[in-house]
Amino acid sequence: MAAGERLSALLDPPSTVLLTVECQQGVVGVDSALPELAKEARASGALANVARLVDAAHASGVQVIHAIAERRPDGRGANHNARLFHAAERLPVQQLTGTAAVRVAPPIEVTEEDFVVRRLHGLSPIHGTDVDALLRNLGCRTLVIAGVSANVAVPNAVFDAVNRGYTAVVPSDAIAGVPADYTPAMIRNTLALVATVATTDEVVGCLRGPRRVTRG
Repeated sequence: MAAGERLSALLDPPSTVLLTVECQQGVVGVDSALPELAKEARASGALANVARLVDAAHASGVQVIHAIAERRPDGRGANHNARLFHAAERLPVQQLTGTAAVRVAPPIEVTEEDFVVRRLHGLSPIHGTDVDALLRNLGCRTLVIAGVSANVAVPNAVFDAVNRGYTAVVPSDAIAGVPADYTPAMIRNTLALVATVATTDEVVGCLRGPRRVTRG
């Protein structure tokens, strides 16, 4: 079976879910707490590609889940056991519940059919959140993972997905991290060992292709 046919078989719409990771205004938006990451997400085209994937998922009936990281204003329940969390507490823009910082960032479109899953602790969009239960109830077998960052949350999501028995698909041009050259190196040396790596064009092409009949 050719690579394109294998990818198409994996991306059967009824058993595929698209997970966007931390594509929120306070992370990748114009008023980001992490301007270097936000700049890279936009300059590389990763954010635009996430939006394309979401549009294709909506058009093909693929479920979309947006994973958002936030914290309470009083910080209750948040982690304090790593340098990353201490640094986040000092950022000029806080990812506070109910603020614009934790809304999904343009140009990504959110529809009523989408799930928005918010977490108050940890590093993973999957572990300790509602995502795994939702995926199982949705009959998911293939999870497409896109967003930020390639440094922490995206690989964490891929590992968690694989550990839970899902097949992970990573559109390599729809994730971003810093510095810019870290992302392709991490994909090549780490994610490619456990996930199917493709391009946004390849994934969109499969999702927008003829609808397949799922064998049950």
